[in-house]
Amino acid sequence: MTSFVITVPGTFVSDVADSVPLAVERKLAPRHTEFSENEGLQLLTLNEDATFSIRLEVEAPDKYEAELDAMRIVTAALKDAGLSESDAPLGPPAVTGIDSGL
Repeated sequence: MTSFVITVPGTFVSDVADSVPLAVERKLAPRHTEFSENEGLQLLTLNEDATFSIRLEVEAPDKYEAELDAMRIVTAALKDAGLSESDAPLGPPAVTGIDSGL
């Protein structure tokens, strides 16, 4: 297995309470591990134009599985924070880091 840092972009299409980003970060905190922290990556970046980026670490056999897993995890975290897919549509995930342990 390989550790991938996946970045998932999104947009809040309506105003969200201040508690929503905190709830998302709490849910995803276990996915922000030593590898991604050492790279200086923030788990959640909020922009003034209502866009956001989530960076999380995923263990997977390949890039494709890592991206799929990241999308499932981010979607679940947003749902747990009270947002539907239409409240915070996500863009395509991208691999932004790889640690194969070599």
